[in-house]
Amino acid sequence: MAGEAKPRKSWRKTTLIILAMLFWTFASVIGSQLIVGLIMIPIVGEESFQTPVMTTVYSALSYILAMVLVIFVPPKFAAKISSPQKPEKKLKILNREELGLRGWPTWADVGLAPVGFIVQIILSMLLVGLFSLFPWFNAEEAQDVGYNILNGSLDRTVAFISLVVVAPIMEEIIFRGWLYGKLRQKLSGKTSEITGIIISILLVSLLFGIVHMQWNVGVNVFALSVVLCVLREITGTIYSGILVHMLKNGIAFYFLYVAGV
Repeated sequence: MAGEAKPRKSWRKTTLIILAMLFWTFASVIGSQLIVGLIMIPIVGEESFQTPVMTTVYSALSYILAMVLVIFVPPKFAAKISSPQKPEKKLKILNREELGLRGWPTWADVGLAPVGFIVQIILSMLLVGLFSLFPWFNAEEAQDVGYNILNGSLDRTVAFISLVVVAPIMEEIIFRGWLYGKLRQKLSGKTSEITGIIISILLVSLLFGIVHMQWNVGVNVFALSVVLCVLREITGTIYSGILVHMLKNGIAFYFLYVAGV
C-alpha cells in the first residue's frame, strides 16, 4: 500500500500542475484582451478604437501581454513557492529551444508547410462534417476577426500584418511553443512517450479551440492545432507550424478582404 501512495500522489501533483498551466494560458490570453481594451478605449476613444489601425495595435499589445504573462509569470511564481526563503534565487527563464525556436527555419520546415496545410484542411473537413450532424452546430457562422470594413491599402496592410503575421507567430509561441513544450515535459516519464504526445496534443488543441469562443471556428482550429503539434514533434521547432498558420490565415484573408468572397 505504501508503495502505491507515492505514484498516486505524484500523478495528482502532475495533474494539478497541468490543469494550472491550461488555466493560466487561457486566463492570460483572454485576460490580456480585456486589460488592453480597458486601457486603450479611454485613451483613444471608442470610435477610434474600432478603426483597423487601432484594432491592429490592440491585437499586437494583447498578444505581447499574453506572451509575457504565459512565459514569465509561472517561473516567478514557481520560484516563490519552492524557495520562499530565497528571494535572491535567479529565475530560470525559458530559452529559444524550449519554446521551439531552436536555430532558424530550414528548407525542411518550408517543405513541410504545404503538406501540413493540406492535412489540416482534410482533418478540418472531417471534423466539421462530423459536428454538422448536430443541430446546434452552424458550420457557416461568420467569425468576427475585428476588421469589418477595410478602406484602402493602409487598412488592408495593417489588417494583413495583424492576422497573417502577428497572430500566427504569437499563437504558435504561446500554444505550440510554451504550452505544448511544458505539457510534454511534465508528462515525460509519467507515461509512455506516445501517450504523452497524444495527451499533450489533445489538451493544447482543445484549449486552442476554446479560446476562439465559437463552435465552428473552434473545431477548425482544433484540427489546425493537432497538425501543428505533430509538426513540432517531427521538426523539433515551431517554424513549420508558423508557416502553415500564416498560409491558412493568408488564404482566408485573401478571400475575405481581397477577393471579397
